[in-house]
Amino acid sequence: MANGTGGRSVARKLIASHLVSGEMEPGTEIGLRVDQTLTQDATGTMVMLELEALDLDRVRTDVSVQYVDHNLLQADERNMADHIFLRSACRRYGLWYSKPGNGVSHPTHMQRFGVPGATMVGSDSHTCAAGSLGMLAMGVGGLEVAMAMAGEPIHVTMPQIWGVRLTGELPPWVSAKDVILEMLRRHGVRGGVNRIIEYHGPGLATLTAMDRHVIANMGAELGATTTVFPSDERVLEFLRGEDREDDFTEIVPDAGAAYDVTDEIDLSALEPLIARPSSPGDVVPVREVAGEEVHQVVVGSSANPGLRDFASAAAIVKGRQVDPHVSLDVNPTSRQILVDLTKMGAATDLVQAGARIHQAGCLGCIGMGQAPAIGRNSLRTFPRNFPGRSGTADDRVWLCSPETAAAAALTGRITDPRDLDMDPPEVRLPTRSSVNREMLEAPLPEDEARRVELDKAPSIGVLPELDPLPDELDVPVVIKVGDDVSTDEILMAGAQALPYRSDIAKLADFTFVRIDEGYPERAREAGPHAVVGGRNYGQGSSREHAAIAPRHLGLRLVLARGYARIHWQNLVNFGILPLEFADEADYDRVEQGDRLRIEGVRAALEKGTEVEVRNVTKDETYRAGHRLSPRQRELVAAGGQIPLLRERARR
Repeated sequence: MANGTGGRSVARKLIASHLVSGEMEPGTEIGLRVDQTLTQDATGTMVMLELEALDLDRVRTDVSVQYVDHNLLQADERNMADHIFLRSACRRYGLWYSKPGNGVSHPTHMQRFGVPGATMVGSDSHTCAAGSLGMLAMGVGGLEVAMAMAGEPIHVTMPQIWGVRLTGELPPWVSAKDVILEMLRRHGVRGGVNRIIEYHGPGLATLTAMDRHVIANMGAELGATTTVFPSDERVLEFLRGEDREDDFTEIVPDAGAAYDVTDEIDLSALEPLIARPSSPGDVVPVREVAGEEVHQVVVGSSANPGLRDFASAAAIVKGRQVDPHVSLDVNPTSRQILVDLTKMGAATDLVQAGARIHQAGCLGCIGMGQAPAIGRNSLRTFPRNFPGRSGTADDRVWLCSPETAAAAALTGRITDPRDLDMDPPEVRLPTRSSVNREMLEAPLPEDEARRVELDKAPSIGVLPELDPLPDELDVPVVIKVGDDVSTDEILMAGAQALPYRSDIAKLADFTFVRIDEGYPERAREAGPHAVVGGRNYGQGSSREHAAIAPRHLGLRLVLARGYARIHWQNLVNFGILPLEFADEADYDRVEQGDRLRIEGVRAALEKGTEVEVRNVTKDETYRAGHRLSPRQRELVAAGGQIPLLRERARR
């Protein structure tokens, strides 16, 4: 249901100003010009190998930045070797390089490079956080980022625009994290699929740009294409504080702007909320679960990256001691924020209360350290709590605000912060940040860049060879999984697996092991095979490795009830055919070990949006749909984007 009188929303203005192909009709494919790109080290190594495969001379975007923020543990030679390679690739291809420890990509990019009105794609699903500045920013697979760096448009399905009107003002002890948790409480992890969330209304004036970052960041957990805020006085205030006032452009919705879907949140009616293990969508009021014992509290990550978030936690614990059985860990999101915390005295307050302050980076959010004890509650200000993502198989990770996290650190139990015996913390932030540009290396001049050699250690792998899709698929179902399976479950993250991110043959050993340890061996024995999935298959991270690794093991077909946007596109990019049950009830009829057959695959795809899948084992036939555009059908048939480009180059 649309509202308004036909004026344009911020999202539609941003799309219209970058549209290079297609019509702005929901459900149709559009192409968008890309101004900026973002990569991080867990995905960037593969992106740089893809740039090499594309034979790119120099990036063609306005700004492209490579961050080192994920794989910061140097337990062996692999992570550092990747970082050396990434720096050499930045120098060769014309990217900015953000050194290890400089900061988490999303808030650091917001501080140094984000520009209202620009488009950005990033090989990280939380790239959407840049919508806080009035940008159109989307998480995509690494190969799509590489193509954008090469000057190609990004292709997406035109989403519906979901207008969420904010009124009122947040009460004491409630913060921006509770706003996005309220959205997840109402709508779950599939509520934003094929939608752009646009926040508007009088309540916006009470939210800083960094508050908006918290909300925009976790739009990914709703499954949204992206989240957009207007570029207004609060954005100007932020850019002024970062010595970038000249980058400001006002972008606000027209009076009577129309939205395809609407919602409204009265900020003054919100209360502290928390997501229970193990889904960001399982949200309840803190008071409903108060009293559960807590053994770990972690403050930080891209989902609560602002100076206010850390300073609020520091103000709550100031002059007190953390409960004896709680480990309080603080992960600053940038070196700049750590400097400001120190200047304010907040870092001292945290340390004196018993907190451990770690280096600036994602760390525990991606399972790089800070793994909790088995079965013990860990409260985190992170965006995700998928099973095992923490690095502990039997984990109990809860997601909450800094206020709720700090309250639990003091009491040793989940505690509604409103029940603390203290007044709400008063946090006064500096109007100017301690701007830090020293750990950013600028792109080399073009003539100097051409002389740079890529610095590849033996641990740096190569892109796998990808053969075309057979015209007849006759494949066994090697694994069947349920609803909302995340890319962390398809291909585990963490300190054990991610160091092999450029060694696909080794990385493949970690495919689906969170769900079924036998999958890699069965897949290798089967060769070409299928996976059957439930709804929202592939939610979460944009890591294209979750498509590349099973493809290396022989995956050619996924038959699911439905897909998360980024993973669906990653499957296409690497020549895996993603089909959807036309009748969801047929999902229940297919079992692991069944053999599925599709005859005349190319002709079937060209003929329409539905194909017949024969279950040879059960002598049954299922109707399956696809949403592939003509461009995507060609990609899948060729075996993926890179073999298609190589094929074209030979013509």
